[in-house]
Amino acid sequence: AATSTAGVFGKMPGRVGDTPIPAAGTWADGHVAASGTGQGEYFIRVAATAQTAWRVAAGQSLSEAAQAVIDEIGAMGGDGGLIALDRDGNIASPFNSQGMKRAWLTTEGEIGVEVFRR
Repeated sequence: AATSTAGVFGKMPGRVGDTPIPAAGTWADGHVAASGTGQGEYFIRVAATAQTAWRVAAGQSLSEAAQAVIDEIGAMGGDGGLIALDRDGNIASPFNSQGMKRAWLTTEGEIGVEVFRR
């Protein structure tokens, strides 16, 4: 798994966000690979990227699982989004913030780029 971040402006010295923390900001296993972006403290609290994978392993679709995690983050007062892929090539990118930049390339050659809501 690999995730990159632009970071948080004006952060406290020593703050570590969710990006480098497996299960929070980045995750990959035999079912799902996911990266998160947003208010990292909330992603850490809910183990956002791993929880997405665990939900898929328990039978939810990728889209349902990723949206449920973003809904949980939102209910706690946080905002952000996920981009997640499953082993069948499905892509989910739910978010509850004003916008989220994302791009993808499918095995069929479909290229997608989006910034705001679909």
